[in-house]
Amino acid sequence: MDNIFLVVITTFIIAIILVGITFLVTRRKSSKRYKEKVEELDIEKNQLINVKILSEITKVRGMVKTDNLKHKLDEWDGTFSYIKDKMLPTITDEISEVDFLIDKHDYKGAVKKMAGIELEIDKLRRKSQKLIEEIQIITNSEERNRALITKLKVTYRELQGKFSRCEKEYGELVPRIQEEFDKLDNQFLAFENAMDNNDYVEVEKIVIVIEEELNKLKDILDNISSLLLMASVLIPGKIEEAKVLYGRMQRDGYPMDYLNVEYNLEEITKKTEGIMNNIRDLKMEDANIELKTILDYFNSLFADFDKEKECKDSFKEGCKKFRYKLEKVNKVVYDIYVQIDDIRVTYDLTDAEINRFSTLNRNLEAINDDFKRLLEQGKLKTFAYSKLYDELDGLGIKLSRLQDDLDYQLKSITSMQDDEYRAKEQLNTIQDLLKKAKMKLKDYKLPVIPSSYYVELKEAQDAIREIVRELDKKPIVIKILNIRVDTARDLVFKIYNNTNDMIKASQLSEKMILYGNRYRSTYSEVDQGLERATMLFYKGQYEQSLEVSMQAISLVEENPISKIK
Repeated sequence: MDNIFLVVITTFIIAIILVGITFLVTRRKSSKRYKEKVEELDIEKNQLINVKILSEITKVRGMVKTDNLKHKLDEWDGTFSYIKDKMLPTITDEISEVDFLIDKHDYKGAVKKMAGIELEIDKLRRKSQKLIEEIQIITNSEERNRALITKLKVTYRELQGKFSRCEKEYGELVPRIQEEFDKLDNQFLAFENAMDNNDYVEVEKIVIVIEEELNKLKDILDNISSLLLMASVLIPGKIEEAKVLYGRMQRDGYPMDYLNVEYNLEEITKKTEGIMNNIRDLKMEDANIELKTILDYFNSLFADFDKEKECKDSFKEGCKKFRYKLEKVNKVVYDIYVQIDDIRVTYDLTDAEINRFSTLNRNLEAINDDFKRLLEQGKLKTFAYSKLYDELDGLGIKLSRLQDDLDYQLKSITSMQDDEYRAKEQLNTIQDLLKKAKMKLKDYKLPVIPSSYYVELKEAQDAIREIVRELDKKPIVIKILNIRVDTARDLVFKIYNNTNDMIKASQLSEKMILYGNRYRSTYSEVDQGLERATMLFYKGQYEQSLEVSMQAISLVEENPISKIK
């Protein structure tokens, strides 16, 4: 029992020792890692002030000959001193605090502090980089600006060559452009003086000015000749041409007031003079757009002149065609209205159909009035021909629509007239057909005519009388008339066909009985059948008589019908 207790105690002590050792080892590793980070921050801090900055500032000190450069040097010295004498000691103290926190194992506080130091170092690094870049602009100024000014002088000589070759294109602007070249000559001279005095601050400004002036001069030489041509030649020529054409068209009687030509030309003249004054001062802002807009106006104006000439001829020709078309429609509508009372009496027209003719007539009167006004306006020349032609085109569309409505109405009346004419023709045809049926019946004297035939004949005759009554009515109801015609035609055709069928059946029945008489004495069955057929024949039942006689004769002879046809 004592041994077990001893083992437990020993194991517990060993575990405590192991935990302690692990804790110490972990703390030592953490401490070492944070220490290494502190050393890195210290190295980064020391790199903020490097030999290069001191070297570049020293170079500038030897170059100072002007107040401008001395002022810039004082600014750089102040920035450098701020970084070296104020910010670096502050960062050094903060790094020492971090080191102290690590020794106290306050890692959380140390990490927070190091994050702030990193941000501060990064800020100062950017400030140092900016400082050295500003200083190097001056220290490298001579070599860099010499190279740049050489390129600018090449461009300058190219522009001088172009100006000399194309001097005539610039006309009255030659002295003004020469002044720009003289300004550039003075700028190049100022550059040399500044370089001699080591005034590199001023050198930077002069180089920028020279580059801007060269670009401006290049733009002038490239574009101002075309602007000068438009402002001094093309547009004045267009103005004079427009005045001449406008005067001729006014003389020829064209109404042109709607174009405001005189006012627009006056405004264009003022505008062009203003643009020309700016060109003389070598100011070209928006000049190209404004001049092209003016030229576009003239193109549009001349197009309007041409359109007016075309529309004048088109209007006159269109009026002739429209008048011819309108007169035809007027005549048709007049003829309808002359006969409208007769048509109303003759046919069963509804109030809606009569009102449609009235509406159509009112619309036609409005078109006639509009056309008269249009002709008067053309004579008075108060409106442009293009507007008059558009109005005429609109009237043409209205008249075409009215013609469509008129055609529809005429078809309605014509259809009624056609139906009446067709009914009369069919009445004659039906009467002739019935007469033929009667004549056939009369020519072939049948022994008996069935009573059903007379019933059908009476129905057909009554139907014909109904057609006559409908045709005599005023107004005629076409729909009822057509029904009467269709009914009578069907009944008469039925009578006609029945007449033919009855006559044919009676003829065949009679022939069949006569043919079968040869077998009467020999075959009693045939004799009995023929007697029955004869009885049916005299009762007017001709088809039944034929059928019975054929059945009787078929007892002794096959297909007897073929013998009598």
